[in-house]
Amino acid sequence: MWAWLFNATYLSALAVWTPVALWQRWVQGKRRGGWNDRFWGPQLPVESLATDGKSAPTVWLHAVSVGEVNLLVALLPALKERYPGYRFAISTTTDTGLTLARQRFPSEIVFRFPLDFSWAIAKVLRQLKPAAVVLAELEIWPNMLSQLQRARVPVIVVNGRLSEKSFARYRWGKSLMVPIFRNLSLVLPQTEGYRERFVELGVPKKRCRVVGSIKFDAAQFDRQNPATQGLRTWAGISDQDLIWLAGSTSAPEEEIVLQVFQQLRAKCPRLRLVLVPRHRERFEEVAKLCSQTKLTFIRRSQVSHEATQHWEILLVDTIGELSAWWGVADLGFVGGSMGARGGQSMIEPSGYGVAISFGPNTANFRDVVSMLRDAEAAVVVRNVEEMQAFVQRCCMDENYRSTLGQRAQEIAKSQTGATTRTIEALAPYLPRS
Repeated sequence: MWAWLFNATYLSALAVWTPVALWQRWVQGKRRGGWNDRFWGPQLPVESLATDGKSAPTVWLHAVSVGEVNLLVALLPALKERYPGYRFAISTTTDTGLTLARQRFPSEIVFRFPLDFSWAIAKVLRQLKPAAVVLAELEIWPNMLSQLQRARVPVIVVNGRLSEKSFARYRWGKSLMVPIFRNLSLVLPQTEGYRERFVELGVPKKRCRVVGSIKFDAAQFDRQNPATQGLRTWAGISDQDLIWLAGSTSAPEEEIVLQVFQQLRAKCPRLRLVLVPRHRERFEEVAKLCSQTKLTFIRRSQVSHEATQHWEILLVDTIGELSAWWGVADLGFVGGSMGARGGQSMIEPSGYGVAISFGPNTANFRDVVSMLRDAEAAVVVRNVEEMQAFVQRCCMDENYRSTLGQRAQEIAKSQTGATTRTIEALAPYLPRS
C-alpha cells in the first residue's frame, strides 16, 4: 500500500515538474537524458558481475552527483583491495555525475539511478541482487529502502552528512522518516554534529559511528601528479605565471570574478584566471561574459592541442577536471558561496596548498570552513571589494599567499584516515570469502 501511495505522489510531482523541465530545456538549454531508465529502471550488463562463470556477490554504491563520485575515488579501490571476491556497481542521479563516474570507473557497471517508483527499483534489485547497498553521504528514497529492508539487504551510509537544510526538511516529516532512518544498518557520519542529527531522526546510537570525511583521503597533495602536470603543459603555464582559479562557480560569481580580474590586470601582469563553472548548461553564458572583457580568452573544449596562445582567461568547459586544475592554482575562490547553494568543497584546493577564499554562504561545508578559519587558513570575501583586496594581497605578498596555502594543506593532511576507518566498519556486512 505504501509503495503505491509513494508512486502516486511521485507521478503527481512529475506531472507538475514536467512543464518546468521543458522550459529549462528550451530556454536554458538544461537537458536531462535517460528518461526511459529513470522511469522504468535501467537494463544492466549483469554478466560483467560474474567471476569465472559464477555470479559474484555485488555491492551497490550510490553517489548522487560529482562530489559523491569523487568520494568513491578514494573508497572504491580500498573496498576492492579488502574484498576481492565482490563486484561493485555504481549509480548516480545527475547527468554530470554519470559522465564522471563512467570516466573514473570504466571497468565497473555504472548506471543512472532511477526515480523511486517501486517497479523501477525492483528491476534494479532483480538484476543486481546486491549483498549490500552503500549510500555516499545520504540520499533517502522510501520505496528503495523499503524493498531493501524486505529483501534483508543491509543499507550503509558512508561519509554521512546532514546539512541544516536537509535536517530541517526530514524533521518536518519526522513521523514518516523515523521508521526509514531507524532501519539503516549502519551510518558513518563525518562529524559528531551530523551524528546527533542522524540519531535524532531515528538511527540507533549503536549503529551511528563518527569516522571523519573520506573526501580528505581523496584529496591530492602532490602537484606533480600526471593529470595536473598534463593540464599545466597543455595550458602553457610557466613558473612565472600566477594562477587564480575560481572553481564550481554559479551566477553572479563569474561576473564578480571577471570584474576583479580586469581591475587587477595592470597591477598584477603575471596573474591569469582559470574559471570553472559548476553546471555545464551555463558554459555558453559564461563564455559570453568572458568574451565581453576584451581580454585574451580560450575555452578548454575548443583547443585540442597544447595552448600556444598566451591567454589571460581560460574557461574550463569540461566535466571532471576541476580536481586536477586545482593543482595548477596559486590562489583560489571556491564558488557556490555567494548565493543560496551553500558552497562547494574546499578540500581539494586545501590539499594542494592553494591560498583559498570563498563567500559567506558555506552552510554545506560548515565543519571544513570552521577548521580553515580557526587556523587562519582561508579568507571569506563578501563582495567585489573584499575579493579584490584578497587577490591583490596574494599577488603582492608571496609570504602571505604561501602561508595561507601551507596552513590549509596542514589541515587537509591532519584529517586523513577516514577511508581506513570506513572499511573496518563495513567488515560485519561484507563477509570475506
